[in-house]
Amino acid sequence: MNSCCAERSETPRSLLMQQLIPAVSRPAPPWSAIAIIDLKMQELLSQHFAGKYLILLFYPCDFSFTCPTELIQFSDRIAEFRALGSEVVAVSTDSEFSHFAWVTTPRKQGGLGEMKIPLLSDKSHQIARDYGVLNEKQGYAYRALFVIDRQQIIRHVTINDQDIPRSVDEVLRVIKACCFVDKNGSLCPYGPVPTTITP
Repeated sequence: MNSCCAERSETPRSLLMQQLIPAVSRPAPPWSAIAIIDLKMQELLSQHFAGKYLILLFYPCDFSFTCPTELIQFSDRIAEFRALGSEVVAVSTDSEFSHFAWVTTPRKQGGLGEMKIPLLSDKSHQIARDYGVLNEKQGYAYRALFVIDRQQIIRHVTINDQDIPRSVDEVLRVIKACCFVDKNGSLCPYGPVPTTITP
């Protein structure tokens, strides 16, 4: 397996300082690419998710140590996201053929096995570059996460160190908070709980 951190001398912070990350409350950059969906290679477009919340889950590379642990968790709990009107798309700069090999490799052998979320191939690096999360020198995406709302506006952004996975529970909390605010037009307390905060 590959390490998610090919080179530690250049930290995500120092490299990201040189890139432009789309701001929260701004339109999400559009994209189209080939994805592995139900063991098939299909074209997937960002426009397909209009009217839904989209969690765009960047990860460094296939066949690595940390990446499968979090991707499997997001896949196994996709029903919880869909119950909130949201979808999850995982994306790396690997090719669709690498993605296919990974999902057809059993989990006990380091593969992903059956996946219920699309794996998007950004082999041109354009998507990661447009979202400001591409390590230009190494050619992989940082471990970034974007929550994009029904109008395709960015609502939440996180970028983790390469060895730190994302929390499914925390992302679900963020989606619930977005739903709460969009429904009530009010600030949302931590939780969220069924009350509103008036500014």
